Amino acid sequence: MGIIKLENIRVTAYHGCLKEETAIGSDYRVDLKVKADLQKSTATDALEDTVDYVFLNKVVVEEMATPSALLEHVAKRILDRIFKEDKLITVATVAVSKINPPIGGDVQMVTVELTEKRKN
Repeated sequence: MGIIKLENIRVTAYHGCLKEETAIGSDYRVDLKVKADLQKSTATDALEDTVDYVFLNKVVVEEMATPSALLEHVAKRILDRIFKEDKLITVATVAVSKINPPIGGDVQMVTVELTEKRKN
């Protein structure tokens, strides 16, 4: 079993419950960690035998571009697509962070983290 991480994917997106959030947008950070059997790719050195992190980044960017009221919702969409489109992944954790959230305090970021295992 191996782990592939994409850390600090930075995007501007339009998530939130307030009208201002969906109109103005906010900065977000996404961290993704996937577990998969990487044994074959260590021997073959072939992209088709591993989890393509370019694909993972593409999924994150595309799902972050679709507005959601809740960070939980966008995080779940990311996980669903990863499991649907890459059969090698067995476990995935995604953390979606809103930078400087409008919550009436000095908060660097708010993060929602979800972990799921592949359902057989």
